Amino acid sequence: MTGLCYSRWKWLLVMEGSVNNILPTTRKAIVIGAGIGGLTTALFLQKQGWEVVIYEKKKELSEFGAGIVLAANAMHVLTELGLAEQVRVAGAKVGMAEIRSWDGKPITSVPVSKQAAQYGTYSYLIHRAKLQMILFQQLNERTTVYMNKKLKTFEQDPHQVVVHFDDGTEDTGHILVGADGIHSRVAHLLFGLEKLRYSGFRAFRGITAFLDKRYIPEIGGGFEAWGRGRRFGFSQIGEGQVFWFAAINGASGAGVDRKKDYVLKQFEGWHNPIEQAIQSTDEGSILTHDIHDRKPLERWSRGRVTLLGDAAHPMLPNLGQGGAQAMEDALVLARFLEGISMFSISSVAAAFHSYESNRKPRANQVVRQSRRMARIVQMSNPAAIMLRNQVLRLLPDDVQMKQLDWLLGYRV
Repeated sequence: MTGLCYSRWKWLLVMEGSVNNILPTTRKAIVIGAGIGGLTTALFLQKQGWEVVIYEKKKELSEFGAGIVLAANAMHVLTELGLAEQVRVAGAKVGMAEIRSWDGKPITSVPVSKQAAQYGTYSYLIHRAKLQMILFQQLNERTTVYMNKKLKTFEQDPHQVVVHFDDGTEDTGHILVGADGIHSRVAHLLFGLEKLRYSGFRAFRGITAFLDKRYIPEIGGGFEAWGRGRRFGFSQIGEGQVFWFAAINGASGAGVDRKKDYVLKQFEGWHNPIEQAIQSTDEGSILTHDIHDRKPLERWSRGRVTLLGDAAHPMLPNLGQGGAQAMEDALVLARFLEGISMFSISSVAAAFHSYESNRKPRANQVVRQSRRMARIVQMSNPAAIMLRNQVLRLLPDDVQMKQLDWLLGYRV
């Protein structure tokens, strides 16, 4: 047996052999990757009557150990799917967003209430696995998800695209969407190996049931603390859980054996409740990895194949927009695919070209701005840090809101 298939929320076993090697007579999309971008794509396409097959290389449908922020632009996409309220219930609104120095001195705070009034919604934080399950549970009989299926290669002609997997199986569809993340196999097969750019810092992430009376679930949100080349974030993610992250400057590839002890040492003496939150987290649940992005690609598509989300435009997490941009991609892609003839390669190519032309300027701007933000928040020069903090303390709310309006106020 080579994989697990999820269809209509049931577990089925997929036997060895070809999944489907006959050219479909209805519109069929093959999606590589069952993360947020892949699932969102499937939901929009199945609403249009597509048959969708998702292939995921992991053995289980899960995302471990991290929270994800859904700003107003992401919440608007979820509204299109009728899922915004489910996310609000399962997650936690960002009712407070403070920025402090390492010793607890206020630097600034985000005017979250004013932003919510302007955009019609607060931002929300939710465990990534919960969001993934909310999306997955909306899949209907038009969509099937196969697990433990690693893409080997694909080939296409004017009529179809055929995908081949490491286990010897294959499938055929009208289009192929690569939503398989920063190390995308689809992107590699389309355009060759693109070198990732190291951000200069490593991230540690944890989730814990730790509570602090200054940051209560009823209010939601939390704080970031900024020091020299180090940063710590703490936020409610709903259901009594807190998500924290630590961003620490250093060389790429540096190994850490005892993650919890390492993070505690890096933030020793920082203001409460930083050390307490780290201390309350199980060692085994702490994730760590180097943070990368990639220079924007000139193209996302070729023939009947296109890219989406981190496969097309991996970005640093400093604006909290990785998931949101994948969701925007999915909605725009579906809109340009609606009603076209899948049996015409020219109509497919035209739809993909329109999708790229619409999405590339915005997605690439987020990539660039996220990298600029990384330089600001990960500063290590004391004089530069002092100047940065002074400027931020003097920044009025309306200026903050105007600077972020292009990002948060966007509606697909």
